[in-house]
Amino acid sequence: MRARGRAVRLVVAAALLATLAAACGSSGPADGADAPVKVITTTTIFADMVRQVGGDRVSVESLVPKGGEVHTFDPTPGDIRRITEAKLAFRNGLGLDDWLAALIEDAGTSAPLVELGTDLPGVTPLAGAEGSGEAVNPHLWMDVAYGSLYAQRIATELARVDPAGAATYRDNLAAYEARLSALDGYARTQLDAIPAANRTVVSFHDAFPYFARAYGLTIDGTIVDAPGQDPSAGGVAALVATIRAKGVKAIFAEAQFNPDLAQTIATETGATVVANLYTDSVGDPPQDTYESMMRWNVDQVVAALKG
Repeated sequence: MRARGRAVRLVVAAALLATLAAACGSSGPADGADAPVKVITTTTIFADMVRQVGGDRVSVESLVPKGGEVHTFDPTPGDIRRITEAKLAFRNGLGLDDWLAALIEDAGTSAPLVELGTDLPGVTPLAGAEGSGEAVNPHLWMDVAYGSLYAQRIATELARVDPAGAATYRDNLAAYEARLSALDGYARTQLDAIPAANRTVVSFHDAFPYFARAYGLTIDGTIVDAPGQDPSAGGVAALVATIRAKGVKAIFAEAQFNPDLAQTIATETGATVVANLYTDSVGDPPQDTYESMMRWNVDQVVAALKG
């Protein structure tokens, strides 16, 4: 961790020098009153949520690129430049992307840093997986109803830094919440059709507990404790035994991870691998929004488990 901290600070120093040099050589005008509010987020999912709520009044970028890994992200000088220019920053918190706080502090920006996943009203967080290093599981947005709570917090914070756009954010939020409510209803209707005997699954990493809790599935194991870690031979053998004993029907593997290990386990157990799900990142069009990726996830899960 100390080595990573030193590396991050070297990136910050290089980026700040580059930003200062660019500013000294620039003769262009400063942002005007009508310029979009510059926002940064840690993931493409949160960037899409900001875009849906903010509309044309925001310019939003995700630090972690599409298909990137938020758990193990390392910044570049270009990322630090984006941080110094931002008026507002969003992260999930709960141990998923806590690295953003250090970057903001080292960059010297005064942009407010908002955590989308902490202290959500009416939400009881689930415990993090043993060995993940997370006290609670951070993937709350995998329950679409919680995703709507993220959108509410985004609208509140955008209005705080841009009061003139409050009505726009309120109207956009109302339309977005209506679509998310319909999506949540769709997910419940589709997943309710899965036979009870088929509702037990295993996931590549611990990204699906809120999805399972919301939509009536049971997670009976994970392949890795956290992205970037390799399971032990004993851990894989124990997981294979669990899959056989509990009749696990499917292994959920995400599009950004290599599916080979999941496929090997599936070959030994007869489970089906669903290898094209999205959790920490949106995908390519048409799965390039939070709404479309969650609908895609629902459809793939139903196709694998409905039997």
